[in-house]
Amino acid sequence: MIKTAPPTMRALMGGRGPHWQLEHVTLPAVPPGAVRVRVVAAGINRADLLKLDGTYGASPTSGSFGAGMEFAGVVETEDPGSPHLPVGTPVMGVTVGAFADYALCLPGLLLPIPEGVSFAEAAALPTGLITEHDALVTQAGFTAGQSVLIVGGTTSVGVVAIQLAKALGACTVIGTTTSEDKRRIMRDAGADVTINTKDEGLADAVLKATDARGVDITIDHIGGDLFTELPSATRIGGVIVNIGRLGGANVTVNLDELSFRRQRLHGTTFGVRSPDEMARVFAALHPDVTNAVADRRITALIDHIYPPEDFQGAADRLRANQTLGKIIFAFGETDSTPQYFKVRA
Repeated sequence: MIKTAPPTMRALMGGRGPHWQLEHVTLPAVPPGAVRVRVVAAGINRADLLKLDGTYGASPTSGSFGAGMEFAGVVETEDPGSPHLPVGTPVMGVTVGAFADYALCLPGLLLPIPEGVSFAEAAALPTGLITEHDALVTQAGFTAGQSVLIVGGTTSVGVVAIQLAKALGACTVIGTTTSEDKRRIMRDAGADVTINTKDEGLADAVLKATDARGVDITIDHIGGDLFTELPSATRIGGVIVNIGRLGGANVTVNLDELSFRRQRLHGTTFGVRSPDEMARVFAALHPDVTNAVADRRITALIDHIYPPEDFQGAADRLRANQTLGKIIFAFGETDSTPQYFKVRA
């Protein structure tokens, strides 16, 4: 009897040196409770680079691992417990080993792609959607009519945060950047006020825009020295949620000011959450956020689309902070030009 070799697929692997390696690996078998998705596009996040470097503090990585966490594709196998995801359903979501031709996924971490949204755009959205919705709504308790400050508003997730806050009914959304050239990105995303923190004092500019009251909620993607100003920019009884530490994890906080203003300070990350916790975060997105994606109130800002063979170019561009939006790996046929971000008048 002639034995045939098992089918293989392309996959970017980490943990075998300073760079990802594109390899042919065995197509994974599907365990009970999971589905296999044919990946068309995958989004790169800074956490992917930290895992590659072995410095992702929330979940240190050692040994060889399948890279990637965010993707869009087509369901290839069915799970009896998820009749809403039949074979052929276009989906977007998160999973381990997303930088591959095929990925195994828990149905609870998948969302159907709305009609009219490309695979490339869909691959740029899941992490931003779940991160920002969880921070703004679940952690901070946002309700329509409140004001929101997005610190780091030109990051790929910051752009999603601005659109999300507006879609959910924020009265005023303020975004920050350190680049004058990038202010237009926040305006296009729907920000009512933009601040260049290299030229303007953050707290003073926010107080000026809010009649000296401060915002109801601050969502921070930066940390670092700028964090010192956040209590002053946030109203009495307001909420500050830190998501990212691009400016550094060690910050100075005036506890007197935090206490006198009776503010709540939350820290959040997804690196230590269980699959059940992540599934609850996904479930919380329905229907307000997914409807906003479907009717184009939330769209992706895509910087560049790379073939997986050019993994080094993609990583170098993200590390150099050259991006205006998300970098995408194209594992299947997808749109080749980044024209997905809806520019508003």
